[in-house]
Amino acid sequence: MPTNANRKLVILDRDGVINVDSDAFIKSPDEWVAIPGSLEAIARLNQAGYRVAIASNQSGIGRGLFDMAALNAMHEKMNRAAAAVGGRIDAVFFCPHTQEDECECRKPKPGMLQQIVERFEIDPEGTPVVGDSLRDLQAGAALGFATHLVLTGKGQKTLAGGNLPPNTKVHADLRTFALDFLAADHD
Repeated sequence: MPTNANRKLVILDRDGVINVDSDAFIKSPDEWVAIPGSLEAIARLNQAGYRVAIASNQSGIGRGLFDMAALNAMHEKMNRAAAAVGGRIDAVFFCPHTQEDECECRKPKPGMLQQIVERFEIDPEGTPVVGDSLRDLQAGAALGFATHLVLTGKGQKTLAGGNLPPNTKVHADLRTFALDFLAADHD
């Protein structure tokens, strides 16, 4: 049975949180560009004993805009870039479906986050979910995760739209989230 220290986890959305987002989708490693400070934020969380998992809707696969090889290449680039600054991403969970598929894993439904709970044997309470869109926060709130909105990506628009889950904390970016979260002493 893992100890509590092994269960310290932060769940991040990808596009708009770690890397620059695009309304035309991120379809190749060349289009995957880290938001300044995001990879260093992951390293800082790792150094504080937190594992990092990603939960990302990737409907571009279901739409035929890119394939699994391209997605894997993007994630390989992300992992190499994180490692270059001392960071590590423990797992990437993604939903390849479109909204029309009505699957259980596409955020705002909580299926993908439920898979993370089971894989990492964590209690959602006290585990942060960080996203830039309302659907990221809704998926987290549905299972009782602490929700955090970053204002990068679609974050400004999400904040302006309102209806955030209760107790959602707002941060300028992933770097600021990491500093704020770790300063709150979550040991």
